[in-house]
Amino acid sequence: MALDAICLTGLCRELSHRLIGAKIDKVQQPERDILLFSLRTGEGNKKLLAAAGTGNARVHFTKLSFENPAEPPMFCMLLRKHLTGARIAAIEQPEGERMLRLVLDTHDEMGDETQKQLIVEMIGRSSNVILVGPDGRILDCMRRSDSAGEGARSLLPGMLYRLPPGQDKLSFFASTEEQRRALIASADRTRPVDKWLLDSFSGLSPLICRELSERCGEDYETLSEQLTALRELIDAGDFQPTLLTEDGKPRDFSFLPIRQYGTAVQQESFPDFSSLLDAFYARRDRAESQRRRSHELTRQIKTARDRLARKLIAQGEEYRRTEGREEIRKTAELITANLYRLRRGDSELVCEDYYTEDCPTVRIPLDPLKTPQQNAAAMYKEYNKRKAARAHLEGLIAEGERQLDYLNSVLEELALAESEKDISDIRRELTETGYLRCPKGGKPDRGRPQAPLRFVSDDGLEILVGRSNIQNDELTTKTARRTDFWLHTQKVHGSHVILRCDGIEPPARSLEQAASLAAYYSQGRESGKLPVDYTMVRFVRKPSGAMPGKVIYTEYKTILAEADEKLTERLKKG
Repeated sequence: MALDAICLTGLCRELSHRLIGAKIDKVQQPERDILLFSLRTGEGNKKLLAAAGTGNARVHFTKLSFENPAEPPMFCMLLRKHLTGARIAAIEQPEGERMLRLVLDTHDEMGDETQKQLIVEMIGRSSNVILVGPDGRILDCMRRSDSAGEGARSLLPGMLYRLPPGQDKLSFFASTEEQRRALIASADRTRPVDKWLLDSFSGLSPLICRELSERCGEDYETLSEQLTALRELIDAGDFQPTLLTEDGKPRDFSFLPIRQYGTAVQQESFPDFSSLLDAFYARRDRAESQRRRSHELTRQIKTARDRLARKLIAQGEEYRRTEGREEIRKTAELITANLYRLRRGDSELVCEDYYTEDCPTVRIPLDPLKTPQQNAAAMYKEYNKRKAARAHLEGLIAEGERQLDYLNSVLEELALAESEKDISDIRRELTETGYLRCPKGGKPDRGRPQAPLRFVSDDGLEILVGRSNIQNDELTTKTARRTDFWLHTQKVHGSHVILRCDGIEPPARSLEQAASLAAYYSQGRESGKLPVDYTMVRFVRKPSGAMPGKVIYTEYKTILAEADEKLTERLKKG
């Protein structure tokens, strides 16, 4: 959902208490629509995130980490020039607007004190971040716009900044109780309450309109009381940041508990709006962000996989056509055994089938243009051709199935990748195995691969998790000691997991936590409890010529484990 004006009111008050006087140390732009400000505040060092993307516009403190591009964008460079060292003097929200204005005390090119403004507009597709100079003129913005329609704004460097055009509705924030009562009195009572609220007031989101309708029981007579109660809640600042989840996935958020969904959704309270927004967008955007970053690589792998699958189908059909070869050989031998009965030009042979019990009489069609010997030779040739083809196809199909399984495992790796570096390692793996070509005129990526993911169990034991097939091989065959424990989901693609235990029997709790990590970093992450095999590393070996990530193991035991995101985050921090 979009950050509505009421949530933004609570957020503005929250940030004002914590940000006034903070100094901007660093400005980064890790993604096209996201800015990250490193601040020195009275509470210590903080990171303030400002996003202006469609569907994710927001401003809040964050604890998340982002990867920065090799070259910062031009807008980021401009902000560094103007805002590094600036102090935040005020944070304002124009009444009822979905925007925040950060007033900044800084210095101009001559070193004189001056004030600039950083304005974050959070209005759907028109979301933007705009830097305004002391004279009210735009220095630059994240998205420049040269609109030419009636009421449209132009956002270009050098132009005077103007607020977005207002809506032709009564502002809920500016309305009085008398105005609201008068508006309700003239309402069309046949319309649903939530639709009427959305069309009559600015500053109310669809979620809150539905909630007010639910709380007044679709009754216009009690609607005024609900609107008054909402206004008193806003004036008192009595906000309760609430996250709504459905089947563990974030669905929505609000400034108060929501009743309209009943037990269909779960509600989680947060101490402040920053932690609420950080949790909501981190969970919601993680999968989408990875899908976007890995889209092209995923497309290439799926193309190779689908091509290989079609090839296997064709080879399977050829393999099935070789199944009648023994009948052809038997026919050729019957012809050879009965040459004395045949003459050139015969179109069939009638003889006893001595391969079958009771030797029934059979009729064998012949080519009259060939001699009996040539008919037998042609059948022997067809038999040998099918026999050789079957042996060759068995090898091709086995190799194709190995490669298909490998490509499916790489797709799972991409789905579990957590950063651009993970994707880069997978791309390097595919280049080394020959599935991807180096860029034309370029050189292979010889960058240093990442280290395995590292976790620490509650018993203090180190747990290592591979990020790719090649890293799985490195982790299992080189990094792990022979006395460490190796874990992997049973019959499901996933990462190799090593529990470092220095030759001692690991505590059951650590083994269970390592198994949970194996389930989390596997194809069955969303499948509930999974069987996870575990054994000592000395019982794991890689067959000669096996695809990356493939091993065989013996002397193993199995434990049931379930992927647990909260446990994974906690052990990673440990």
